[in-house]
Amino acid sequence: MTKLRVNGVEREIEVDPSTPLLWAIREQLDLTGTKFGCGIAQCGACTVRVNGEARRSCVTPLAAVEGQDIQTIEALAPSADVLHPLQSAWIEHQVPQCGYCQSGQLMSAAALLDANPNPTDAEIEAAMDGNICRCGMYGRIKAAIKTAAKNLDAVPETAEKGDA
Repeated sequence: MTKLRVNGVEREIEVDPSTPLLWAIREQLDLTGTKFGCGIAQCGACTVRVNGEARRSCVTPLAAVEGQDIQTIEALAPSADVLHPLQSAWIEHQVPQCGYCQSGQLMSAAALLDANPNPTDAEIEAAMDGNICRCGMYGRIKAAIKTAAKNLDAVPETAEKGDA
């Protein structure tokens, strides 16, 4: 048994500890917002947050995150009725195109803003480096992150998700 804390909920799953976190999240916990992209940590589609830091779940074995705080895109918003400032900014700047990279992009951006609520352009570029957007929305992503940074104080703390 592997014990995980995902989106604020303690879970036990019966999976080999070497299984990538991505597959446990998607297959065992049925949280399908986290996407499989390349499988080698190069594209960022599978990004989740572990203890607040962006982590590529496709290459992270369960054993490396057991007992740590894991957050998926399903828990980014503070509630079902209130979007995270990043999600609102994504919509405002019309970032989503095909949408495949979006959950990974958002989770990387959230980790950045948690660590640095007022990042420079260079800091945004560095934090988002390696998150590939096949639609080329990099300018819009940067603009959305800057907008979200201005609106961080307008949202309540992220609620724990009991339905993970």
